[in-house]
Amino acid sequence: MTSSHTDCHFCLQSLRGRKYALREENAYCVPCYDSLYANPCEECKQPIECNSKDLSYKGRHWHEGCFRCAKCSRSLVEKPFAAKDEVLLCTECYSDEYSSKCFHCQKTIMPGSRKMEFKGSSWHESCFVCQYCRQPLGTKPLITKDNENYCVPCFENHFAHHCYACKKVITSGGVTYHDQPWHKECFVCAVCKTQLSRQRFISKDEYSYCVECFSKFYAKKCAACKKPITALGGAKYISFEEHQWHGECFNCAKCSESLVGREFLTRQDDILCHKCGSA
Repeated sequence: MTSSHTDCHFCLQSLRGRKYALREENAYCVPCYDSLYANPCEECKQPIECNSKDLSYKGRHWHEGCFRCAKCSRSLVEKPFAAKDEVLLCTECYSDEYSSKCFHCQKTIMPGSRKMEFKGSSWHESCFVCQYCRQPLGTKPLITKDNENYCVPCFENHFAHHCYACKKVITSGGVTYHDQPWHKECFVCAVCKTQLSRQRFISKDEYSYCVECFSKFYAKKCAACKKPITALGGAKYISFEEHQWHGECFNCAKCSESLVGREFLTRQDDILCHKCGSA
């Protein structure tokens, strides 16, 4: 402003024909105003004189030419910017330096765009899709295999095992027997239906049985002790004509010596060593 009537409020010099600045209704010559009230620039530390544009952000001030990105030095005047630890950055530099990278495409997830997070990693919304059908996963249930995400239907159709008994998908806790997958709750004794996954069992004609049921309904009886012969754990048994014995029960009926691997004689239902049979 110029005036032909007032004096500078500070130095009392005439302002006639000179530029001046007003502050709280008082007029000041430019040198006095700058020395008293000009803000120091954050960048160059020089005062921002009244004939310069003063740009401010959160109580800090810059010359128009000093208001630049701290990394690439591009002007931030009338452009979006971000602050990190009191340092001003353009959105591109801020994104490169501090924004998350997409787990899938490894490109920056720009500020303001929607970000999906799963197991500590981040995705662009457009990258967070089922690897098979390419449909967005959003907040839907999903299953991860080999670092790739799948919707439940696609995973079940293409990767999941199906129970040999009920034919339904095994999502967790399955067991394998004879190279076939089973739900734990489906792998049961064919007679009493108790689960077999944590106990000994015996298979016969494609069915599995707990030891008790197999012994009761199918096991042959030892001719000596009359108990079932289950052959669990690879135990040996001896068979002769219509009779069977546990290995430890195949003994001479008279002297009790083991006859396993030895010649023997029979007398009615008894077996005898040669010595006892010849006496």
